[in-house]
Amino acid sequence: MLTRILVWFFRTPSVVKTCRYVVLVAVVALSPYSADSIEAEPLGEAKRPFRVGERLTYEVTWLNLTAVIAVMEVARMDGPKDQAVAKLVGTAQSTPMITKFFPVDNRIESELDLDTLTPEHMTFRRREGKKKEDIEYVFHQKEGMVTAVRGGMTESLPIPSGTQDIISCLYYTRTRLPPNPGASLKMNVYHDKKNRPVEVRVEAIETIEGAWGKAETVRVLVIMPFHGLFMNQGNIRVWVTNDERKTPVRMKAKVVLGSIVADLVDGLAGIESAKQVD
Repeated sequence: MLTRILVWFFRTPSVVKTCRYVVLVAVVALSPYSADSIEAEPLGEAKRPFRVGERLTYEVTWLNLTAVIAVMEVARMDGPKDQAVAKLVGTAQSTPMITKFFPVDNRIESELDLDTLTPEHMTFRRREGKKKEDIEYVFHQKEGMVTAVRGGMTESLPIPSGTQDIISCLYYTRTRLPPNPGASLKMNVYHDKKNRPVEVRVEAIETIEGAWGKAETVRVLVIMPFHGLFMNQGNIRVWVTNDERKTPVRMKAKVVLGSIVADLVDGLAGIESAKQVD
């Protein structure tokens, strides 16, 4: 019976996409400003909640079954002398049991301008089941254009200023994270040849427990109304530490049967300053 459920689950397109996006597109912004009102202004290193060398590992589970191990990392990268850049790396690999039914081995790399927190170049190596695809985006933020290479085709498309990709949006929003329930943020995320609106809303301050013990977190609702992409209109809830590191420790998305949960299991040094609760 379990085998039949697993086969059905991982062959359902919307569920597979939810597994991927719950980790790679879990935007945890709590900013009270809209994307249209935020100018790309320089940011000092002290203002960024993440640092080069940060590495966060998540276990993605469904019905208490560990399905995917996902890692998000900020790597050092050489850039122009007058520009600070970093490479954001996100990977997702299915566990041995799940690989028997639906192997997943995805990798995203995004070159991020650390001053404006906007992406310059992104590659996505997607390996899901029998699907193999390589995608590349080059962002021309000042010109308001993106060059997309996919399936052997190259095209240039317009984008709003400050457009994010599906991994840079997380780090952009972590940087603007006042823990104010009721605050919201709208931004544009370019993916799959489309400009996609993403909205985040701060719901509450909440204490949760996990591998890190108990910690005070900010609970955020992420609304991604991508047509045909998610069950439940693409909503994801994210819990981020209520401290200067603003680390995502839990992500949760409902699917047709149960929920998919991503819990932080390694990289706890990044949240050691979280408010601990006895």
